[in-house]
Amino acid sequence: MDGLLWAICLLCFITLGIMLLLKKLNQPYLIAYIIAGIVLGPYVLGVFKKPDEIEVIGELGILLLMFFLGMEINVPNNRSLLIKPIIAQSMKILLSFICALTIGYITDFSLNDIILITILFIFNSTAVVSEFLKKHNTLKTTFGIMILNMLIFQDLLLAPVLTLLKVQGQESFDFLNIIIPVLVCIAIFLLLKRIRNIQEIKFPGFFNTIEIDHDLQVFLGLIICLGFGLFAETVGLSGALGSFMAGVVVGKVKSFNWLEHSLMPFKIFFTTLFFVSIGLRLDLSYLLSNFKMVLLGTFFVLSSNSVMSALIFRLLKYNWKDSWYGGALLSQTGEFGILALSIAYKTGIIEYTLYKTGLGITCLSLLLSTIWISMLKGMISKKSFPISKK
Repeated sequence: MDGLLWAICLLCFITLGIMLLLKKLNQPYLIAYIIAGIVLGPYVLGVFKKPDEIEVIGELGILLLMFFLGMEINVPNNRSLLIKPIIAQSMKILLSFICALTIGYITDFSLNDIILITILFIFNSTAVVSEFLKKHNTLKTTFGIMILNMLIFQDLLLAPVLTLLKVQGQESFDFLNIIIPVLVCIAIFLLLKRIRNIQEIKFPGFFNTIEIDHDLQVFLGLIICLGFGLFAETVGLSGALGSFMAGVVVGKVKSFNWLEHSLMPFKIFFTTLFFVSIGLRLDLSYLLSNFKMVLLGTFFVLSSNSVMSALIFRLLKYNWKDSWYGGALLSQTGEFGILALSIAYKTGIIEYTLYKTGLGITCLSLLLSTIWISMLKGMISKKSFPISKK
């Protein structure tokens, strides 16, 4: 118990110190969480030696983060805001495959390696992007909703992508693993279509009676958020998507306004643990011995993802400033990339070297993407026209 208490106190102390430094530099706190994980990890102080254990707890933070996003966002009444993200993400998948194919041709990678690289390009970090959108007050703008819907569509793609990896790894294949997620995705689409014009959903009077009972509020809120996430994972989708849908529904229930105050501390703490776990995974010894390759790969991911996404937004008739801002936001490889790498390595699809390299690039892209976004946004802000806030 003493060791655990010491570890938690040290985690809070180091994280707080880095946060205060980043506050002066006007940088997002997500960087502090990842750096704290690196410092406390097995390759520096060695306080935490098993990243997987913390990651399991930290995944609760992603569920709560998506739940809050669902509560805050308004389901768009404009059909283009539902169709454009699908078109944009489909174009990104195609460009990502072409980019991965080019890399594979140059480096003589196998088809399995090319598919995995494509997956790493496809998935971005919902946590990083949503935090930037909220920080710069663009989450509820037309463009912000467009980007968020692209991220939701990425979450919908997680189930078939993981199924593809397992099939490649010659694990047992069940046709239901494809059919059930597809049916649930259709149900989600119909639900969004049904509630987009509803101003308020009314529930029985019981929920109105607990507004002054804080204990009931906390546990009822957690059951709603985590229960939807558990259901989504059970049917083959991501838990984050299930929590988001719970937030969308709850956001339409005025008697649940207290949820935001009841669950906010849980969201902050568990989200912190998730990004700490990313820092813990960064193998500094491997990074130092392969520094040039990992750093070059990270820069290539950030720049190519930015360019691809910016071109896609421009083709969808957004102005260049919005397009470059959106490209910067979608520059990193997300947390689902780490999951894909782990499955690919465990099932023997990729070798240890590619696994470690991919993990290093993914972690560094998450760490440096916040700086990358701030840098590009600063360059955009110096131009004569501001980013659209329609």
